[in-house]
Amino acid sequence: MGANNPLDLDVLTLSQEQVEDYHENGFLVIESAVSGVVCETLKKRMSQLMTEFDPNSVRSIFTTNEQTRHTDQYFMASANKISYFFEEDAFDALGELKQALPLSINKVGHGLHTQDDLFKAFSLSSVWKGLLEQLGMVEPRAAQSMYIFKQPGIGGEVNCHQDSTFLYTTPMSVVGLWFALEDATLENGCLWGIPGGHRQGLLTRFERVSPAATETTMVTLKEHIWQPDKLVSMPVPKGSLVILNGEFPHLSYANRSDTSRHAYALHAVDQQCDYPAENWLQLEKGQEFAAFFSADASTIGV
Repeated sequence: MGANNPLDLDVLTLSQEQVEDYHENGFLVIESAVSGVVCETLKKRMSQLMTEFDPNSVRSIFTTNEQTRHTDQYFMASANKISYFFEEDAFDALGELKQALPLSINKVGHGLHTQDDLFKAFSLSSVWKGLLEQLGMVEPRAAQSMYIFKQPGIGGEVNCHQDSTFLYTTPMSVVGLWFALEDATLENGCLWGIPGGHRQGLLTRFERVSPAATETTMVTLKEHIWQPDKLVSMPVPKGSLVILNGEFPHLSYANRSDTSRHAYALHAVDQQCDYPAENWLQLEKGQEFAAFFSADASTIGV
């Protein structure tokens, strides 16, 4: 394995047509962006991390309705940690898990890309740096990461939203890299989106009521209702990469099938843009978002 490419990731060179499609539609799908071996390696590492988590230590639930999400200190302090968030339907009336822990977690975030060696090697690869630069980023930095399970039977719906609502910069710069670690199908909750919807602009901002506060609020920037008939499904096979403009409206429906839909999401911002102190995701004082490895940098081995 190469020193700067420990997971044997292939360099991705976008065509001019692909770049134009991304800017026109707000998203771009690249199938076979990562190999099946890489997908399984990341899944295996997450299974190992799950064995290290004590479900009785914290019970933070991720509310899939983005605009009414319950926030707690555990969630707000997760920027540079490996934190575990349960599905809404994971517990019974007595507060006990209905199923095994690995089938109860909604997502793990938001610092996998800095706190775990394997996820760091994957996330900060120069491959993604080059890809983001091809899309117009000047100084891309990895802001947050999430391993999303979309559990069989209880995987909750995520309402239509824009990523820049939660990771706002001035000017706008957020780009999401969404990796399908398993097939994402109509049955198990694939992504849906509105092509060109990013040109409507950002509708809302999810922010702290003041810097360092735990309390949050959803600020309306623009009145607009996304029309359901404009949504298109985005099923993709395992190993695909879906690139999402931060203002691209997208959602996923509940997974009521018996098949999970594991995915890994990495969100990048341009270091040259302003990142407000009111954004909910904040590192500790003096820290900066993670830089991607350069093409000639030495990184960890796997």
